[in-house]
Amino acid sequence: MMGPAHSLSGAAAWLGVGAAADAAGYPMPWPVLVCGALICAGAALAPDLDHKSATISRAFGPLSRIVCEVVDALSHAVYKATRMRGDSNRNGGHRTLTHTWVWAVLVGGGMSLLAMEGGRWAVLGILFVHMVLAIEGLLWRAARVSSDVLVWLLGAAAAWILGGILDQPGNGAHWLFTEPDQGYLWLGLPIVLGALVHDIGDALTVSGCPVLWPIPIGRKRWYPLGPPKGMRFKAGSWVEIKVLMPVFMLLGGLGGLGALGYI
Repeated sequence: MMGPAHSLSGAAAWLGVGAAADAAGYPMPWPVLVCGALICAGAALAPDLDHKSATISRAFGPLSRIVCEVVDALSHAVYKATRMRGDSNRNGGHRTLTHTWVWAVLVGGGMSLLAMEGGRWAVLGILFVHMVLAIEGLLWRAARVSSDVLVWLLGAAAAWILGGILDQPGNGAHWLFTEPDQGYLWLGLPIVLGALVHDIGDALTVSGCPVLWPIPIGRKRWYPLGPPKGMRFKAGSWVEIKVLMPVFMLLGGLGGLGALGYI
């Protein structure tokens, strides 16, 4: 999948979680719903840190390009160290380590701990990174013709405003986790979800996705999970643009209405 579809599916997924949480008796305050949807939209781009040409590689200038090169090399090294006889030889790390449930859980858990222990500036940093990615994904046409600095300023403004709203009593800093020392512990949940939604989206494409690593399937540890080949599509094809993206928008709208108690 391409970046806009990944981001849109991430936002829709969190809005769906909001509807499910409301039905289960854990309604999200609206700031958690909005902030979580944007974080999830941004996090749905993050697994492509192993791809030097991905949207995320351009999002933060030279810094993100360097990080992508490092993650690509790390992913390739892990692939070579853990592959089984049925796994093919690869020249790079794209769609390996960062496209697994292990990566999603580790990154999301790390962000939760950072937000809980690091205080306001850690929360603002997490929000800033994901707001920039959400802008790049959801508003990709405008982002492409804008300067990086303008996107960063918009991301910083969004992070500052949302961070201030979340800090107000009852607005969601302690949603789901209510102990005094558990503020913003939930912040890793949309990050985990965004990464997994990315992996599921890639699994629908021709190449599949090794989301279950390191669980071996047959003779492969990096088994490219996906539906039957006749049901897969090429990234950026009309199926993604004309069918899936409108479906994501519809599902996101329904999820948002459900989360707010309107349906």
